[in-house]
Amino acid sequence: MNPDTWIDPFQPAKGPPPRTLFAFFRWALEGAGRVMSFAAVLSVLAGVAEVIAALLLGWVIDAALDTGVTGLFAENTALFVFALVFFIGLRPAVLGLSSFAQTILMQPAVMNLVLSRLHRFTLGQSVTFFDDDFAGRIAQKEMQTARALNDTVTEIIQTVLFAVASVVGSILLLGTVDWRIAAGLLVWMIAYGFLIRHYMPRIRTRSKARASARAMVTGQVVDTVTNIKTVKLFAHHDHEDRAALNSMDSYRKRFLEFGYVSVAFRFWLMALAGILPVLLVGGALWYWTLGVISAGDIAATGAISLRLAQMTGWVSFTLMSLYANVGEVEDGMRTLTPPHRLVDATDATDLTVTDGRIQLDDLGFAYGRDVGGIEHIALTIQPGEKLGIVGASGAGKSTLVALMLRLYDAEKGKILIDGQDISKVTQESLRRQIGMVTQETAMFNRSALDNIRYGKPDATEEEVFAAARKAEAHEFIKDLEDHFGRKGYAAHLGERGVKLSGGQRQRIALARAILKDAPILILDEATSALDSEVEESIQSALEAVMEGKTVLAIAHRLSTIADMDRIVVLDRGRVVEEGTHEALLKQRGLYARYWSKQSGGFLGARHAAE
Repeated sequence: MNPDTWIDPFQPAKGPPPRTLFAFFRWALEGAGRVMSFAAVLSVLAGVAEVIAALLLGWVIDAALDTGVTGLFAENTALFVFALVFFIGLRPAVLGLSSFAQTILMQPAVMNLVLSRLHRFTLGQSVTFFDDDFAGRIAQKEMQTARALNDTVTEIIQTVLFAVASVVGSILLLGTVDWRIAAGLLVWMIAYGFLIRHYMPRIRTRSKARASARAMVTGQVVDTVTNIKTVKLFAHHDHEDRAALNSMDSYRKRFLEFGYVSVAFRFWLMALAGILPVLLVGGALWYWTLGVISAGDIAATGAISLRLAQMTGWVSFTLMSLYANVGEVEDGMRTLTPPHRLVDATDATDLTVTDGRIQLDDLGFAYGRDVGGIEHIALTIQPGEKLGIVGASGAGKSTLVALMLRLYDAEKGKILIDGQDISKVTQESLRRQIGMVTQETAMFNRSALDNIRYGKPDATEEEVFAAARKAEAHEFIKDLEDHFGRKGYAAHLGERGVKLSGGQRQRIALARAILKDAPILILDEATSALDSEVEESIQSALEAVMEGKTVLAIAHRLSTIADMDRIVVLDRGRVVEEGTHEALLKQRGLYARYWSKQSGGFLGARHAAE
């Protein structure tokens, strides 16, 4: 029985996750129904087996009292054989199969099914979604929600269905003993139901608050660890400690609130559980004295009462855990299921770049009310043209690039690439056609090879090496070694590439862009972390990678873009100057003022002397 053939643990979901609880469960668990039904049936059979065990005990005792010592085994051979087969064969087989279905077939697959669906949906969120939250908190919510949902399903099948089958079977069995004893059990069950109804919603609410506070602790700690160099450089150990302690204290208070209601529930639960054996066994003894029931009936009733009293405890604790998990699922839903802000059009097609012509048609975007952004940008970038973009901080350069990559949707106007509106093509196809090297290079805590190959996942090692050589990265990569002893291209770079210098990170990012070989290239302060010597050494590499591509190069250091075909100057979100380096200098405007304050660079070295 191969567990991999029962559930595809990575089956994509159909559509976005709903924001109501039961619909969310259906969305998350679709595709696991067959295994869950199989496990549920076995759990019910396991519960029935417990009732049959008590029934057999009563039959054996009655048989012993009726036949006496001498004829006990001879006259009851069939009963004893059946009891032997049941206790040694059937009952262990049913319980074992039930455990196998839940532990092997269901739980690992369901956990990964839910987690993979949540993670895929989260990856599709816009950049704003991640900007507005802690990375650690989002990761915690994904794991928390998948684990809680998996545990909820497991607890319902493993415990609730088992208990329901046991209770229903017990009531039916006690009905054969005496209807009044069965009625006593039914009354007790009603009281038990009221206790559950009173406490479980409170447990669910406080569990939700506890889960939210726990995720905030994770977010705070991960945020501090991620920025540990900044913490140490500013000597803010105490500040971060206080921030973490405040989050932990909030978590402690939510935990205490959960604990108070949990303790009260457990107390009343144990008091109620203690009543059950007194009620059932006492009633059975009373009716035995009246000659209504047999000694075997007393034994069966006692076995059932003790079993139910014990089961009451762990079932109730399971229900408490179940409601706590439901609260955690609801908390995770609140964080992870907001609709995607940036979605592909229903009839979106893949972008096809034939020439690389870019048109910005009266483009406008603002991050907030009259705060930052750009307005009325109208530009046409010809195929193969090298366009430099300059401006002060906040002038709109990064906003323009973000809109080009459709990290945000333009509020006004549109962007066309080879006549195709980028809002009408798929986001993935758009970004596949654009290579980018940024000032803040993004590195994964993976090998150098994997980081470069990110530009082209199916690239051969030789292609990766060639790209690294062009980016002047091959030599230093060969000398890398991480703390696990992995060397060269196999060495891991640490989280966000912290084990590399800024210049080394930028050269790996450049190698990644070279390997991607997209027809449109964006350089956002691409050489800002390089010293002059290294910058000059990769001049030919940059020129080679730009050859035949449409290039947008953002720079504060103007000498790096002085040889561009055209330069656009942004100020307060508008294009205020446009032309070649020489033409802009002659205008003696904003660009000329910027230039007069700067010198050096490799792409415009010959202009530095002007």
